[in-house]
Amino acid sequence: MPTRSLPSLDANARTLAAPARRAKAAAAASASGGVQSLTRGLSLLEKLAETEGGITLTEIANRVNLPPSTTHRLLNTLADMGFVYQAKDSGLWYVGLKTYRVGCAFISNRDFVGESHAYLRKLMEASGETANLSILDGTYACFIGQVQCHEVMRMLVRLGSRIPAHASGSGKAMLAALPEDELGIVFAHSDLVQLTPKTITDPGKLRVQFAAIRARGYSYDDEENAMGLRCVAAPIYDEFAEPLGAISLAGPIARLTDERILKLGPLVAHTAREITERLGGMVPVAA
Repeated sequence: MPTRSLPSLDANARTLAAPARRAKAAAAASASGGVQSLTRGLSLLEKLAETEGGITLTEIANRVNLPPSTTHRLLNTLADMGFVYQAKDSGLWYVGLKTYRVGCAFISNRDFVGESHAYLRKLMEASGETANLSILDGTYACFIGQVQCHEVMRMLVRLGSRIPAHASGSGKAMLAALPEDELGIVFAHSDLVQLTPKTITDPGKLRVQFAAIRARGYSYDDEENAMGLRCVAAPIYDEFAEPLGAISLAGPIARLTDERILKLGPLVAHTAREITERLGGMVPVAA
């Protein structure tokens, strides 16, 4: 008599646990006042967005813990509205054009300065130093936001003012985050002026420092823009993992000692990541 192989214990456990997981998810959606089908549909979109390339019906059904039949019905509804589509040749499912348009609407409507202000204030309170927000304007770092600290000796900068990017913590943080071809263009159009005896003006030395910045996650300006002043900064990234701007802490060298910069650097980098996520950006994997 032929023998019939039995499912493994793990397979049985998954089979028994799946309905419980679905029931738990449904109860959570109900408790929060959510609509179950909407919650499931958005979960499908989220999983599709996380997938590089297309995904099969079975794979995405497993990822959202739904039966293939339910998953197929939801995908067809999303496809009718243009949020997803299925490739005819492979049968794989992809994020659709409508999803991209919704994402673009968020990006175009985000308030970069306004969204960052609360993080700058939190950073200032945690560090006791002036927090700044800047963007890259050609070969310059341009200040567009600031929360001043409570110290008598503090950095004051006029919003809209610019300083050479290669001679500032914020500027170097953004330059280090640029693709190599764009960095080459910046170097080609920058005078790399010497502002203080500590300003780095050699492109090769700057590239070495940029590699260290990328590995560390933050940059610092050691009296390179003005004697007696130090700055520690980290880049904010956009949805293409390219530098959108940078945040920084600046203060006198008497307070921003080597030991303190080692403590403040990770704090600034963490805050930059929070702003990046808040704005829908993406931190490069290498960072």
